[in-house]
Amino acid sequence: MQKTAVSSESGAYRERLGPSLWVLVAAAVAGPMAALVFAPLDTTIALVIGAAVGVGVVGLLVASAPRVEISAGTLRAGRAHIGVEHLGDVVALTGDPARHARGAGLDPRSWHVLRGGIDGVVVVQVIDPDDPTPAWVLSSRTPDRLAASLRRAQTTRSTPRT
Repeated sequence: MQKTAVSSESGAYRERLGPSLWVLVAAAVAGPMAALVFAPLDTTIALVIGAAVGVGVVGLLVASAPRVEISAGTLRAGRAHIGVEHLGDVVALTGDPARHARGAGLDPRSWHVLRGGIDGVVVVQVIDPDDPTPAWVLSSRTPDRLAASLRRAQTTRSTPRT
């Protein structure tokens, strides 16, 4: 369920952090449970309600998935955005270092867009002295691409145009 897009223009990048397959399967179980609740009333009504609940829960999970996007010199993660000129070092992590960054190494003052089932993490330092947030910690299925796009956007933004 990987939905990423990378464009060569100024580091443009887009990724939707949709739920993993096992989360969708677990959410779909809500349908049969709802059907069991209404089964004593009428089996037809129970099946209709169960199907509606199952589709509704899965649809809500997919529709509410946050996006990570880099465009026009701005990093957007979930509902927040920041200009790339305010960002410093970018580190892409996978495996044990990513688990540590999501767990014990997580600074509570950082901006987090973390999703279970997505192993990769990108940690981006915030260098704006007026911003109390020291870093952004973002889940990504393709952390290397996200980090490269961020670096490209930072380079493009800092290069003077003639």
